This record gives sequence, C-alpha cells and structure tokens, in this order.
Amino acid sequence: MDSCKTLSALPQAYKLFFNTLANDSRLKIINILRNKSKNVSEICKAAGFEQSLVSHNLKILEYHGMVFMEKKGKFRYYTVNKNTIQPLLELIDAHMKKYCCKILEGTR
Repeated sequence: MDSCKTLSALPQAYKLFFNTLANDSRLKIINILRNKSKNVSEICKAAGFEQSLVSHNLKILEYHGMVFMEKKGKFRYYTVNKNTIQPLLELIDAHMKKYCCKILEGTR
C-alpha cells in the first residue's frame, strides 16, 4: 500500500488489479506460467494463442507486476511473480475448491 497514499486511491487500485486478471487470455497465460517459466513460443503452444496476443498480454501482466521477464540468450522467459501472485493463486485455488466448484456442480 506504499503507492496508495490515501484510502481514496484504493478502489482504483483494486479495479486495476482485478481488471488485469479478469481477462480470459491473461488468466490462461498466468496459469500456464504457474509452475515453470516459459518463453513466448512455449506460451503460444500451451495456450493455443497467436504470438501477437501472447506478447500483448505479457506486456500488460509485466507492467502490473504479475509476471517478470528475464532474457536468456535470444529468448525472453516469463515467470509468475513468486512473492505476490503465486501465493494469491494458491489462496484462490483453495477458495474455488471450497465454494465455486460447489456452485458450478449445483448448476449442472
């Protein structure tokens, strides 16, 4: 909360955070990167997305600090932010298993 100096800035910060994750393509990319860093070609293959879509969304995820990029030779490898996003994904998984999956099972 260091950058959000006032409580009035928090709603906008929340909106920024959740809007970034609410995109289906970005959410799929985040989940592909959960366990291992990958380069753009590997992400494209795993996601079934075109390179331009992956690159565009990686740029957004990186800008928001959700993934980090590391250059290795001529390739750029992306990894999920292990300090904040990885633990958050684990909490979300636990919540979904306890609540959301039950809701989905009830609608079938």
